[in-house]
Amino acid sequence: MRPGSFGAMAEVRVFPLACVIQNYAWGKSGRDSEVARLLASSEPIMRIELEKPYAELWMGTHPKGDSPILDNRIPQKTLGQWIAENPGCLGSKVKEMFHGQLPFLFKVLSVNTALSIQAHPNKELAMKLHAKHPENYPDANHKPEMAIALSTFDGLCGFRPVEEIVTFLQKIPEFRALIGNVAAEQLERSVRDDPRGVSAALRVCFTRMMKSEKKVYTEQLSLLVKRMTEKAALGEDTSASLGALLLQLHSQFPGDIGCFAIYFLNLVRMKPGESMFLGANEPHAYLYGDCIECMACSDNTVRAGLTPKFIDVHTLCEMLNYTPAPSSSKVLTPTQSRLDPCVSIYDPPVPDFAVMKIEIPSPVKLYLVSAIDSASILLVIKGTAVGTSTATPSEMALRPGIVLFISANESISLRLSASDGMLMFRACCLV
Repeated sequence: MRPGSFGAMAEVRVFPLACVIQNYAWGKSGRDSEVARLLASSEPIMRIELEKPYAELWMGTHPKGDSPILDNRIPQKTLGQWIAENPGCLGSKVKEMFHGQLPFLFKVLSVNTALSIQAHPNKELAMKLHAKHPENYPDANHKPEMAIALSTFDGLCGFRPVEEIVTFLQKIPEFRALIGNVAAEQLERSVRDDPRGVSAALRVCFTRMMKSEKKVYTEQLSLLVKRMTEKAALGEDTSASLGALLLQLHSQFPGDIGCFAIYFLNLVRMKPGESMFLGANEPHAYLYGDCIECMACSDNTVRAGLTPKFIDVHTLCEMLNYTPAPSSSKVLTPTQSRLDPCVSIYDPPVPDFAVMKIEIPSPVKLYLVSAIDSASILLVIKGTAVGTSTATPSEMALRPGIVLFISANESISLRLSASDGMLMFRACCLV
């Protein structure tokens, strides 16, 4: 991603980055993928392979995807190397709080098949897992994360209101058989007689399911899939049993225990611009769509279903937050900036990261990307412009897929070159 030529300059504090591409099997293929479309736009000579999955773009300093710098005046090859030599670029508060490290990892995801039933550890657990199994847990950091939809985006997130889970236990005999009558009745009693015992009863039910023997769960899943398939063939409504979603997941992961997780977890459908926040120990699975994602700088994921990757059922069942709540509780509503009508701020309840959505309407021809007291990464999704900064007065060509690193307290002046406005996302740290 090379936004254009730059003139000679003593100190460069705003510069273009390349993204690290992750071609995970669950990604959308070819130009169906927003990841691939952004790559093709930013680097026109790049050839997009039609059958190849383009799952993620990484922007940041994580060792698994340290962003290459695309400015030949800078001796360092990657963003992580440059920040190590220039920690003041982070901003004084960020530098102090995060020990001279960029605290966030910025991504674009294009999801075609489910991403696994998973959760992310808090810092204490991350340190233990990394020390014990570094091959499966590659760093010692926590990984709270936020997803902002670029298209209609489906996912599973958090335990459903317990009344909904009880209804599924009563209406879906295969689900109840897997949980067992004793655990199911305990959950039903807790709803009726002991609300304080709901979380403990829910833990028992979910753990019973996830730790059930393969012969048992494959048999019950086969029975349920057969029943839902027959009902669908007869034109019967299976929505009360989530029949369509069950068959979709079973087609992607035949015989997988994770297919039953839909009866425990909220189904969330986000429209473009809507977002959800996933704190530590929150069970979730992305199902389909394109999104912006921002998280603490970590790649720690505990998985237990709907994946060919390493699974750790015991750790997942032990770590989860078993507090049931409606899907609306996971939605993060952005706030309108008081200083700029073009900016909406997604500010989750963690200090590691925030994201600004910058939506410039078509009549605007000049726009200032404001200086903030934090290093930031700017990604263009839509529109074109020519940009200059106080630190780098040479012109920078911006178009979809272009990524800029902006040091703390630097601004960029944009001269928009098209009539349809711009859409950009800016990851930063608001401490």
